[in-house]
Amino acid sequence: QVQLVESGGGLVQPGGSLRLSCAASGSIFNVMGWYRQAPGKQRDMVAYILSGGNTNYADSVKGRFTISRDNAKNTVYLQMNSLKPEDTAVYYCRVGRGVVRSTWSGAYWGQGTQVTVSS
Repeated sequence: QVQLVESGGGLVQPGGSLRLSCAASGSIFNVMGWYRQAPGKQRDMVAYILSGGNTNYADSVKGRFTISRDNAKNTVYLQMNSLKPEDTAVYYCRVGRGVVRSTWSGAYWGQGTQVTVSS
């Protein structure tokens, strides 16, 4: 049974930083990543990383967010710097067997963690 445990969300001021973690159990996943959903908006990809280390980022977070993974711990991280109010959303961990363009195979979602950027 696949389980994803997310942590690290919270309230931060604009310009601040947060680090999200997602620990997976029950299987090994080639692709691990993060999506986010703001109120009234669709869920969008933030970043993902393949087991070999290749990464893909949404344009809106390039240069501010860094995704990484520890394959030994089956855990993916999202370091978020220079946070902006528009980064406020529920962040969801997503893991899967593979991804082709934006289509994931064998994917699972985490429960989500709230990130709020506000002064």
